[in-house]
Amino acid sequence: MSEKDLAKLCATLSPVMAEATYVYCSFPDFTLPAGLLAFCIIREREGLTAIIERDEALRRGLAFTYDARLITLSVHSSLEAVGFIAVISRRLAGMGISCNVVAGYYHDHILVPVDRAEEAMTLLLEIAASPG
Repeated sequence: MSEKDLAKLCATLSPVMAEATYVYCSFPDFTLPAGLLAFCIIREREGLTAIIERDEALRRGLAFTYDARLITLSVHSSLEAVGFIAVISRRLAGMGISCNVVAGYYHDHILVPVDRAEEAMTLLLEIAASPG
C-alpha cells in the first residue's frame, strides 16, 4: 500500500544509490535510437528527453549533459503524498546540491551530481533518522 503520511515517508525513505552514472540526452526528432535502454523518457514540446546510463551514451556517441547518480527512495510513496519531495529538495538545496526528481508508480527517484552523490545520501539518511 502506498504511503501518504509525511512523517512515515521521511522515516522510511530508504535511499538506494545505483552504481551507474546517468545522463540526460535530447532527441528533437522524437525518435530514440533502436534498442536504447532508457531509465526514463519524457516527451516535451522540444523533443524527447531520455535519462540513460552514461556508458550507453558514450557507446552510441550521443550528446549528453549532467553526469548524475540515481538515488531511489525505496519507500512506496503515494503519488498523492504532499510535501515529501519538498522536504528532500529543501534539505539538498540548503547544501547547494541540485536534484532532479522522477516519480514512478511505486517510488520517487532523484538524480544528483556525481560529485555530490555521497553527500546527498548522507543527507537523505539524516532525514530518515530525524524524529518526525
